[in-house]
Amino acid sequence: MTETSGLLGPAEIRGLASELDVRPTKKLGQNFVHDANTVRRIVELAEVGAGDVVLEVGPGLGSLTLGLLGSGARVIAVEIDPVLAGRLPDTVRSHAPEAAGRLTVLGADALRVRADELAEPPTALVANLPYNVAVPVVLHLLAELPSLRRGLVMVQTEVADRMAAGPGSRVYGVPSVKLAWYGRARKVAAVPRSVFWPVPNVDSSLVAFERGEPPENADRDVVFGLVDAAFSQRRKTLRAALASWAGSADRAGELLTAAGIDPRSRGEQLDVDQFAAIAAKV
Repeated sequence: MTETSGLLGPAEIRGLASELDVRPTKKLGQNFVHDANTVRRIVELAEVGAGDVVLEVGPGLGSLTLGLLGSGARVIAVEIDPVLAGRLPDTVRSHAPEAAGRLTVLGADALRVRADELAEPPTALVANLPYNVAVPVVLHLLAELPSLRRGLVMVQTEVADRMAAGPGSRVYGVPSVKLAWYGRARKVAAVPRSVFWPVPNVDSSLVAFERGEPPENADRDVVFGLVDAAFSQRRKTLRAALASWAGSADRAGELLTAAGIDPRSRGEQLDVDQFAAIAAKV
């Protein structure tokens, strides 16, 4: 059973921020969750428990950290701000002393975290991600940490829509395809602005992710380079958009035809398996 009685509320969040002289910055995307019900909902939707090692990126003042520890999971918290990283263990000891032994704090940039820096392989990613680096962080961690089997991340709604979009969608693009390489993403819930301090000027949503098997017989780097090229000129046909990538428009057309793709197609019409089929013909 999840125990979340020691969660932080608005008064505790502001008190901690004042104590540490923390002024939330846009650069680090710092918007702290101060609503206990929101934290409980995130933990519930993440479906984590005693058997999990949760990687939390940007724990901030510890709202979500306490909720995750309350599920019985072990938590590895990656925090780039040294002041926040230094204070987090004390916050956990004071609000959930019985869970303090299940927390590991790593002062680091999540975009540069390596598997050998972590105390143990994480099984799940649960995080309130800074809006400006959400997609790069998720893609880096999925590539670096094959032990991550699932995740639940809170991101800007516009980013959530792109992450979960399928072929043909207006917002389907590079993030959609690259994330699909690793598995299935879906938008599961909206998060009101009022649960954050300071209140952001954008809407937020939760995106759930389950790792699957990548396409067969394709090199990830080749596929990702192809995807970047295909969406760099969205208005053009793939034959034209891939001309530089393939060496010429004629060569692009040959590769597309060999992969069973109409050269007149556009990138937003193809799923990750079709991109992989093209890459396999190189």
